[in-house]
Amino acid sequence: MAEARRYGAVLRAWFRETLPAAGNARRLGVLTLIQSLGLGVFLTSSAVFFTRTIGIPAQRVGLALSVAGLCGLLCTVPIGRLADRLGAGRVLTANFLLAAVGFTAYCLVDGFAAFLAVACAIAVLETSAGALQASLTDALVGEAERVRVSAQMRSLFNLGFLGGAALAGAAIAAGTSTALYATVLANAALQLVSVAVLLGMRLPAGAGPQAAAPAPAPAAEAPGGVLRSAALRDVRYVVIALVCGALELYHPLLTVGLPLWIVTHTDAPALLVSGLLILDTVLVLLFQVAVSKGARTPAGAARMLRWAGWALGASCLVFAVSGGHGALLDSVALLGGALVLVLGELYQASASWGLSFGLAPAGRQGEYQAVFSLGRGFQQFAGPWLMTSLVVGAAGTGWLVLAALFALLGLAAPPLVRGLEKARARTEPAAA
Repeated sequence: MAEARRYGAVLRAWFRETLPAAGNARRLGVLTLIQSLGLGVFLTSSAVFFTRTIGIPAQRVGLALSVAGLCGLLCTVPIGRLADRLGAGRVLTANFLLAAVGFTAYCLVDGFAAFLAVACAIAVLETSAGALQASLTDALVGEAERVRVSAQMRSLFNLGFLGGAALAGAAIAAGTSTALYATVLANAALQLVSVAVLLGMRLPAGAGPQAAAPAPAPAAEAPGGVLRSAALRDVRYVVIALVCGALELYHPLLTVGLPLWIVTHTDAPALLVSGLLILDTVLVLLFQVAVSKGARTPAGAARMLRWAGWALGASCLVFAVSGGHGALLDSVALLGGALVLVLGELYQASASWGLSFGLAPAGRQGEYQAVFSLGRGFQQFAGPWLMTSLVVGAAGTGWLVLAALFALLGLAAPPLVRGLEKARARTEPAAA
């Protein structure tokens, strides 16, 4: 009985940590659940929908999505600058409205050209949405809580994504075009629900960092309109964003490289592919908020990014020894590597919030968050190819290369952050 009470107390404490506080933070949590539910439904079923329902060949789907990803990268920074001018809430509301139209348009596609156009429009909206939501989080909860709330959002995102993936699995199992069209239209409807949630927040007219703490006009806006970015000329910040994004290669490692490794180089059962993905999702849901506590300053985030590089590198070394030792030993090694990898993932995600928020100048969160997201775009663009080349093509040697890459990126983080902070300390008094 006493043990049951103890477990109950632990569970209640976890809920208190993970559930956002009442007010705007909780509304952001609801928004995250809605968006992740839609993303889980769509991403899980999209490949089947594109190829079997609307009849686009698989190779052309891959080509279109790569082009779409590039369009998303090119448009993210101008949209971030627009958010600094008009307010993140306004731009994000327009983003969700256009996304509802875009996903509905997928149901009208009847050829490759139309598919490419819709995919590019959706990619621009999805790529910019992350930076817009980060800017909105900063505006609504403030400096003291933004890393913690971002961690809570990621836990809730995983919960919603699991639910969406389960719904999509039911649609795929039904095997009908109607069921697959329903998944796309459901995502479109969830975009409209997201708009309703945003409108319910009663955002200030200029919902953005400048609404919470007005900045002098020269600091808030650089010349050249939305198409020129001072953040892109902030070379140290861009390098840190690229380092952080490169460490996010754990994502294609988990979703592309590791599944291919399991089925081509190990004796482990193929069922372990989905098992490790579920394990990763659940552990992030349970521990992301707790781990984020060490990343609420740029210095703490930089140290955490170093730990992320070491943990991710160590996981690659464990994966490297998981091939050809029988089903039991290979499975144990894969499980051990996955546990180390999720530790690096938790560190990397926490550090990315601490750095992207903490190193952005006041009044410029939209633009700087957009630039920081370019590092993430790098891994989305190059990650799948890199994983197939190294993990499948080079086998054990490829794992060693990845381990060295992760470790070196982690080591580079603290001196890069110190260099940026010293440069800012020299230039800010002069600007004042």
